[in-house]
Amino acid sequence: MPSVGSSLKPVKRMPAPKTLPRIAATDFIRDLDISQDELLALLDLTHQLKANPGRFATALAGRYITLLFEKPSLRTRFTFELAIKQLGGDAVLAVGPIADREPLKDVARNFDRWTNAIVARTFSQQTIDDLAHWSSVPVINALSDRFHPCQALADVFTLQERFGDVRGLKLAFVGDGNNVAHSLMLASLRLGMSFSLATPVGYEPDAEIVAQAEALAAVAGGQLVITNNAREAVDGAQAVYTDVWASMGQEHEKEKRLADFAPYQVNAGLFQHAAPEAIFLHCLPAKRGEEVHDDVIESSQSAVFDQAENRLHVQKALLLMLLG
Repeated sequence: MPSVGSSLKPVKRMPAPKTLPRIAATDFIRDLDISQDELLALLDLTHQLKANPGRFATALAGRYITLLFEKPSLRTRFTFELAIKQLGGDAVLAVGPIADREPLKDVARNFDRWTNAIVARTFSQQTIDDLAHWSSVPVINALSDRFHPCQALADVFTLQERFGDVRGLKLAFVGDGNNVAHSLMLASLRLGMSFSLATPVGYEPDAEIVAQAEALAAVAGGQLVITNNAREAVDGAQAVYTDVWASMGQEHEKEKRLADFAPYQVNAGLFQHAAPEAIFLHCLPAKRGEEVHDDVIESSQSAVFDQAENRLHVQKALLLMLLG
C-alpha cells in the first residue's frame, strides 16, 4: 500500500485565544450537545494543546474529577486520567456497576458534593442521562450503548491532522451501526464530510440518529449513504473505519455476529477500493482476523495509534471548555 505522507496538508492554526472558548451546555452526553462553532473551537484548541503540551498546566489545579467506569477500559481511562493531571487536576476512579448498592440519583448527588465533574463509561445511555439529570456538576459521556462522542472528536481531529480541511472528504464505516458509527456519523457530516456506512441487514444505525445526520448533511453539504454493500461504501473514500463486531455486553451474540459480519472484514482486497491516499481508522481494541486484517491495520496507511493518542488531546480541550 502506498504511503500517505505526501498527502498530508498543513492545518491552519488560529492565534492562541486570550480567553478559553467555552461550551454553553452544562454536560457533554451526546455529540450534538456542542454547537457547530463550539466543535470548531474545540478542534482548534486541540491543535494548540497538542503543539504545546505544557499549556494550561495549572488550569484545573484544585479540581477533582470522578471517573465512573462500568466497563473495562484502556484508552478512555488512561487518556482522561492523563488529561486531567496534565491540566493540574486529579481524578478519582470508581469501577463496577454504578447503582447496585444505592439509587443512581443518590450516587450522582454524592459525587457532585465531592468532585467537580463526572466522566462516565457505562453500558446504557440512560445511565448517562440520569447522572446528568441528578448531578449539579458537568457529566461527560466517555461511552454508552448509543454514543461515543469523545472518540468521534479524536477521529475528526485525526482527519484534520492528515488532510487539513476535511470538507468534501468521504469517510466509510464498515461494520455494526453502533455507538461509534452514530457519533462518527454526526461529527463528520456536520463538518461537511460525506459518510457511507456498510452494515449487514438488521444491524443498521438508529433511525432517529440517521434523521439527525441527514439534516446535518443537508446543511453542511455532505452526503449520507447507508448500504449493505461494503465495496460501495468504501469506493473512493479517504478514510475507512471499522469497529469490533461484538462489543462488551454482546458476547452472547458473538457466533451469530461472526457469521453475519464475515463479508464485511476490512482487508487489503476491500481497502484497495478506497482512494490512494486513504487512511485506516479503528477505535481499538481490534480483533485482528475478524473485523480487520493485519495487512491493513499494520500498514503505513493505518492511523489507529494517532487516534488513540488524540483522545488525550481532544479530552484536554473538552475539559478546559467545560471547566476551565
